[in-house]
Amino acid sequence: MKIRAAVLLAPHSSFAIEELELDEPRSNEVLVRIVATGICHTDLSVVEQDLPAPTPIVLGHEGAGVVERVGSDVRHVAAGDHVVLTFPSCGTCTKCVAGRAYFCEQILALALAGVRTDGSPTVRASDHPVCGCFFGQSSFATHALAYARNTVKVPREAPLEMLAPLGCGIQTGAGTVLNVLKPGGSDTIAVFGCGAVGLAAVMAARLSGCRTIIAVDRVDSRLELARDLGATHIVNTSQADALELMNSLGGADFAVEATGTSKLLETAVAGLKPFGGVCAMLGVPRAGSSVTFDHSHILTGRSILGITQGEADPQTFIPRLAQLFIEGRLPLEKLVRVYDLDQINEAAADSAAGRTVKPVLRMAR
Repeated sequence: MKIRAAVLLAPHSSFAIEELELDEPRSNEVLVRIVATGICHTDLSVVEQDLPAPTPIVLGHEGAGVVERVGSDVRHVAAGDHVVLTFPSCGTCTKCVAGRAYFCEQILALALAGVRTDGSPTVRASDHPVCGCFFGQSSFATHALAYARNTVKVPREAPLEMLAPLGCGIQTGAGTVLNVLKPGGSDTIAVFGCGAVGLAAVMAARLSGCRTIIAVDRVDSRLELARDLGATHIVNTSQADALELMNSLGGADFAVEATGTSKLLETAVAGLKPFGGVCAMLGVPRAGSSVTFDHSHILTGRSILGITQGEADPQTFIPRLAQLFIEGRLPLEKLVRVYDLDQINEAAADSAAGRTVKPVLRMAR
């Protein structure tokens, strides 16, 4: 079928809107009419090739839309269902069988190869090769093919423009706090980076009842938004020292590093309490980045965790987040700005410059 899609023609270039041919769904696939798609830092990392993927390619991995057709083996969704698309997983490796699909051993092939695992394409252009299958969806398009395993049914009463970011960024930030760190009412948590992932962590910390929530960024508008969403303390790193504040509060029980910046990761770890302080690494660093820690600092009971997708089971966690949004307890509308598909380059630039926290592309009015 004919679709419109935003194609990244080459690394470090802008997106071009093209008409492509989308394949028919296979037995384990779902054809989704995309209503909206979030732009995530991971998409922009491909543009800059900090995350290598072949080009030309249709990116997009926070798709939300309406099911049009399903393959013969798909049972949990049907035509007309509202769905959010999330990360793919094989379902058969040791990690998937153990219920840890976020660590799927086939994730690189499923997410970044640009074709199905058998080498076949999902999208074609008339005059040049084009890759699809990005994170099992390539949802910067009017329609996408997803796998059954990364298609999640969500309530109809919530607007899909608001639910789209649940597929990656919000799931990652909120899941890190709610599924992994699990702070309590007496705990202090410091969140480094007030983009969508970091602010999702702030909202989740508030839901967890944390006594002290420190938000760290260098953009005043994002810090004020963090305060509105539950932060009790804010630090603009261009004006103040985050470590000094953490130490003045007795250190942090937990830290969430959502920028991928080595210096901030070092600060986050340095500000942990001994004997149980935990830092969760979420930010995507530039290739070859390194960090330095005091060996004895880690030996005194502090730990660092690399976390993927909030260690969530998307089939249960995304509907949970959607319900929190419906109840007004996860105010995603404060993060989201909606752009039309044709405005994708403006949306990407606004995201990179910090003018928009979570850009969401709307496929059609």
